[in-house]
Amino acid sequence: MLSVGIKEIKNNPSIISKGVENRDDYLFISKRGKPIAVAMSLDNEVFEHGFKKWVLIKAYKKGDLSLGQLSKALNLSYLETMKILGILGVPVIDYDLDDDIETIEKLL
Repeated sequence: MLSVGIKEIKNNPSIISKGVENRDDYLFISKRGKPIAVAMSLDNEVFEHGFKKWVLIKAYKKGDLSLGQLSKALNLSYLETMKILGILGVPVIDYDLDDDIETIEKLL
């Protein structure tokens, strides 16, 4: 385990990838000596116990991953991914109905 401060990361961002190159390593990121985050390899075995799925779905919900990227990362088909998202109550298609109605009204 390695601990690194925010200022160190600002000066040398590659320290993160070096800190997690080994699949069993993890890196504590601290601010003023207080741990605020953990970085680890996606190959770390902790991810095999559900954490990987949680992180990826959270990234999808925030818009950081597309459905295709999520499916690929989970090694699932689009349909299987959409089923999981449905079970978890995560919208697969995110759009604003009011925007669509407004567009239709403008076209009429």
